[in-house]
Amino acid sequence: MEKQHAKSDRVKPEQAKPEKAKPAQPKPDQAKPQVDKDLKYFVRMRNTDLDGTKSVHISLTKIEGIGRATARVIARLANVDPLALMGKISDSDADRLRKVVEAYGPQVPRWMLNRPADVYTGEGKHLMGTDVMIAKDDDVNRMRKIRCYRGIRHETGQKVRGQRTKSTGRTGTTVGVRKTKESQVSKG
Repeated sequence: MEKQHAKSDRVKPEQAKPEKAKPAQPKPDQAKPQVDKDLKYFVRMRNTDLDGTKSVHISLTKIEGIGRATARVIARLANVDPLALMGKISDSDADRLRKVVEAYGPQVPRWMLNRPADVYTGEGKHLMGTDVMIAKDDDVNRMRKIRCYRGIRHETGQKVRGQRTKSTGRTGTTVGVRKTKESQVSKG
């Protein structure tokens, strides 16, 4: 008998909802982000727009063929602070960076190049920008032409570098391997 509750004890769904919190008002000094007029948001180098809001060694990696280690070496060769913002460096620093990027290959040891021995000339090169994609396509087409194993794998769209293909790399609607009743009966 004690379990009977009066109607007033029940909580109505409207009463259970908490009140909506009002959005916080921004402080007057934080209302708008400060716009730096000296900052160049894009710096053009090697047919690529580099982000001026990032540091020099990070921005340089947006150029195809330049990684983090190469970007640090380029900044060091150009006597530019690698941690400075790309958009805040002076025009003379940007010009020095451009010159070092253009003449990067002969300034570093052969083991730091991304193409230490060119197939046709045998000399060391460091390819950047669209040259990387062109050289890659030429290499794949050369392998197809001479009908080597890697060229044939490229042609057929299969994995090239020795990965397993039993269960991965499948194309089409193949989902899995089905066992027939005959093989299950013979095992059992």
